[in-house]
Amino acid sequence: MKSIFPRTLIASFIILSLSAGGTKLFGQVFYAGADFSYVNEMEDCGAVYYENGEAKAPYELFKAYDGNMMRFRLWHTPSWYDTLNANQRYSDLADVKKSIARAKVADMEVLLDFHLSDTWADPSRQLAPKAWLPVVDELESLKDSLYNYLFSTLSELDRANLLPGFIQIGNETNKGILLSPEDNEVWTLDWPRNAALFNRAIDAVNDFERASGKDIQTVLHLAGPENADWLVKAFTDNGVQDFDIIGLSYYWAWHKPSDIADVGRVIEELQQAYPGKEVLVVETGYIWTNESNDNANNIISESHPSYQPVSPMQQRDWLVDLAKEIRASGGLGLLYWEPCWVSTGCFTQWGQGSHQEHAAFFGFDNNLLLPGGIEWMRQVNTTTSSGQLQKQD
Repeated sequence: MKSIFPRTLIASFIILSLSAGGTKLFGQVFYAGADFSYVNEMEDCGAVYYENGEAKAPYELFKAYDGNMMRFRLWHTPSWYDTLNANQRYSDLADVKKSIARAKVADMEVLLDFHLSDTWADPSRQLAPKAWLPVVDELESLKDSLYNYLFSTLSELDRANLLPGFIQIGNETNKGILLSPEDNEVWTLDWPRNAALFNRAIDAVNDFERASGKDIQTVLHLAGPENADWLVKAFTDNGVQDFDIIGLSYYWAWHKPSDIADVGRVIEELQQAYPGKEVLVVETGYIWTNESNDNANNIISESHPSYQPVSPMQQRDWLVDLAKEIRASGGLGLLYWEPCWVSTGCFTQWGQGSHQEHAAFFGFDNNLLLPGGIEWMRQVNTTTSSGQLQKQD
């Protein structure tokens, strides 16, 4: 098994062993960060981010609050952008290169999220790229397309000194990957096909590592802690085993009644069942207001009963408690989904503005909310007097 800690961070942290009961010592690397896929687009749409009224670059701002990892989505050919705003595409390879470069300047680790689609991929939608539809039902040809895409993308990033240390093979892949429009309409988990595709993707990463001498950690991404046990078992039982990290999405609004304590329990159980695999919560989100600042419907509407009424401080406290539970349970880290997706005059596929401005870390004037959600990264990396982080009650 490859080292889970990239060389750039080994020099910055002292790695300590786990103590009894799953409690993780504070010297161990804990990834705290966010998905910044929307930042380039927001800035092109005129967004300026402020802290106490002073304009701040978002990467440097998050670094100042102890962020150490950024996540970016990659779509194959997001041509639907061609009819929006200034017809500029985002989350394609050219845009991702800009984002990774900014993260590396800020000395942050990078998780690259291959959606393996031209558009959003999630538990209800796993559409193969349009370019691959002619071979979507020809498994061997589809495997070749997937392998060549991953290998060539990693090679291009490496040539530009932009190679990420972590990659996701698919996004929230509960129903598989690379489905035809017809198969996407029903819940199908064709495991012989699914396993063959995932293993071919892993082959591409492993072959690239051997050819380049570079280390990359592979992530399988599943939505909902309640689904993790049976899905990871299905992956491994069907021969998909040569991955490094189990990635989870956890949102209270969509995964209730799974609570913060349940996330910690699932992490512990996964690590006991799959020794050598790490667990990283690659997506979460929590609202600070029920109000809206534009014409785009907001996609999160519920808050946990113990963290009400919603406010920037409640958003922070929920994230602090979640992050501490993840770390105390042996988890590798926590990434927040789209804290910079503020409201602008630009349009999404569904409306003008942002569908998440009420869960961003910035107010409706684009000022950083303080006290507020961004502070969780700094708080979870604070050492207690005992040097250990205890699980939350």
